[in-house]
Amino acid sequence: MEILRESFLHLTLQMSAYKRTTFEEDDLVDSPIDDVYPNGMQVSFSGPSRNRRCWSDRTHVEKKLLVIVGVLSVCLLACIFVLGMHYRNAQPQLCLSESCIKVASSILGSLDRTVDPCQDFYSFACGGWVQANPLPDGHSRWGTFNNLWEHNQAIIKHLLENTTMNGTGEAERKAQRYFQSCMNEQKIEELGAQPLKDLINQTGGWNVTGHWDKDNFQEVLRIVSAQYRTSPFFSVYVSTDAKNSNSNIIQVDQSGLGLPSRDYYLNKTVNGKILTAYLNFMVELGVLLGGEEASTREQMQQVLDLETTLANITIPQEERRDEELIYHKVKARELQALAPAIDWMPFLSAVFAPVQLNDSEPVVVYAPEYLQRVSDLINTTDKSILNNYMILNVVRKTASSLDHRFQDAEEKFLEVIYGIKKSCTPRWKLCVSDTDSALGFALGAMFVKATFAEDSKKIAEEMITQIKTAFEDSLQYVGWMDVETRKAAKEKADAIYNMIGYPKFIMDSKELDKVFNDYTVVSELYFQNVMQYYNFSARVTADQLRKAPNREQWSMTPATVNAYYSPTKNEMVFPAGILQAPFYTRTWPKALNFGGIGVVMGHELTHAFDDQGREYDKEGNLRPWWNNASIEAFKKQTECMVEQYGNYSINHEAMNGKHTLGENIADNGGLKAAYKAYESWTRKHGEEEELPSLGLTNQQLFFVGFAQVWCSVRTPESSHEGMITDPHSPSRFRVIGTVSNSQEFSKHFHCPAGSPMNPTRKCELW
Repeated sequence: MEILRESFLHLTLQMSAYKRTTFEEDDLVDSPIDDVYPNGMQVSFSGPSRNRRCWSDRTHVEKKLLVIVGVLSVCLLACIFVLGMHYRNAQPQLCLSESCIKVASSILGSLDRTVDPCQDFYSFACGGWVQANPLPDGHSRWGTFNNLWEHNQAIIKHLLENTTMNGTGEAERKAQRYFQSCMNEQKIEELGAQPLKDLINQTGGWNVTGHWDKDNFQEVLRIVSAQYRTSPFFSVYVSTDAKNSNSNIIQVDQSGLGLPSRDYYLNKTVNGKILTAYLNFMVELGVLLGGEEASTREQMQQVLDLETTLANITIPQEERRDEELIYHKVKARELQALAPAIDWMPFLSAVFAPVQLNDSEPVVVYAPEYLQRVSDLINTTDKSILNNYMILNVVRKTASSLDHRFQDAEEKFLEVIYGIKKSCTPRWKLCVSDTDSALGFALGAMFVKATFAEDSKKIAEEMITQIKTAFEDSLQYVGWMDVETRKAAKEKADAIYNMIGYPKFIMDSKELDKVFNDYTVVSELYFQNVMQYYNFSARVTADQLRKAPNREQWSMTPATVNAYYSPTKNEMVFPAGILQAPFYTRTWPKALNFGGIGVVMGHELTHAFDDQGREYDKEGNLRPWWNNASIEAFKKQTECMVEQYGNYSINHEAMNGKHTLGENIADNGGLKAAYKAYESWTRKHGEEEELPSLGLTNQQLFFVGFAQVWCSVRTPESSHEGMITDPHSPSRFRVIGTVSNSQEFSKHFHCPAGSPMNPTRKCELW
């Protein structure tokens, strides 16, 4: 464009000079200016002005030449005008608002222009960001989500500390008191380990510390499960019945490992350092509570061996993705035959007190084979080891609520498992996070009032509608799906319910107070507040058993920087915490908003049709609603994606394409739906102004905006932990995996066929 502009200028100057020497009478000089023609004839254009002032005085040749020159001049001017208009239309209009300049600067700083986007789009989009953002001390990973959560934390801290706020209800004041108790380090240090020692004694003692009632296995299992909300051996909870989405039901599943994944126990060659650190951590906790070093180490080694056995019988998550196969509904009395080592009716009655149960109570068991093996393990294991293991579950859960010695012990362990460098993380950050975990909806009311613009709901609703429309339009081009199933899929997409910002009840002070009415909080006793919360949470869970599922019951608090899809409710939830930059800002170009929060929306929408979500119908019921031919075709299509992501690796460790399949499907479908929605928006509203200095079209900006959401750094240890526990792919592959399957990306970045970001074989479902 600059070359074209210079040509226009040069041509205009030449024309002006030519006009002055030929037509402007005031500039004529005495000596003639001659043009030499090809035939050698010389024609004088100027001479003494007195001899050539009138048209009639000019020769025939002069008249003819002047006419030709005049016509050519007019044509030249017309051409310049047309080219100028074309240039003006072709030249993109720039957005020079303060917001656009700021975001352009941020994007530019995150790019690495030395990288070819067709070779490695993640490095192109995030290389500058990675170089400018070394991993902060105290973090095992750092990225957009962490940065935004810390921003939200700072706001929450101010709200929790401002006890003079008008309009706060009792629930919000409870959140403030909980935070104050967490921040009261003087009192926490003064109490030391005593609160937990008292708790252990009330539970029947602990063999590690030498005080233990040897015949109390069933009683301890009931107490630690019901009152302290731990899950030794297995988990028991209340949730929506997958095959009857209008009712809640008791559910039982495998659980009980102290480390994040069974892989840590089974691959000792790779994880030996972590297993040693875990054992040392358990020993240190036992010693801090009164155990003798050598005896405690011996007993904790027995616990580690027990957990290793549990890991061996635990079924890998990638083998549990077909929920039709793992759903087993039984009556409570049938559990006794399945796992006779547990006294099931007394156990369930304790966990769900004060709700009255009988032995015909329906229960969904998701791991019957596991329960059978756990029962055998309990019957063949020394009771002292079982006791040590169950109490250790409580110690692990509550230790962070005690004095600095327990916190230091945990930090040393986390340093090994996640590669976290020890740092003085401000106490207030830990307390904000814990307050959000316990009273997140009371806290959420404060956060929403302070930060969330109500029209953001409307804007988000409009974007979701656009993305849903784009997704549904794409269904007609899904060639592997039969017509009948495609129609049912569209109906399910239409029926998805959107929850945006926060649940309505939190903005009604009376309703919010009612929710937390049975929870007592004092400002001085942090450990007591934590334990009271566990008891309160148990009662709330039990109360859900006799009620229908409630859409207003969210699984995330309003300040959370995340989103989710619930298959049993067929609902998408987008908390207020994520409806901010860099995911969404109203003054940004739509390309960035669609590439940010738009892709998040598309991701959650696509979860309704991933390998697990697709098993649920539009009412949220787990049942066959696809024709068999489409089921088989879908499974065939997923093989491509399993293979694609299974070929990626980090630090020479290969990804598990089966384990991450659902999230990879959602990533790919979300990007495609959001891009199509953006295309539709531009067709309706026209091309928007481009950001300055980037040299990116708005279509390219969409993909760059998407990629920069995932710019991140993490320790090798954290990467390893993510590879074996996280159902999401690592950030790098969430970017290059999706764009390499996108025809639109390759088109707009002009990627040659066969280049890394434009492979010949592309995996596509939706």
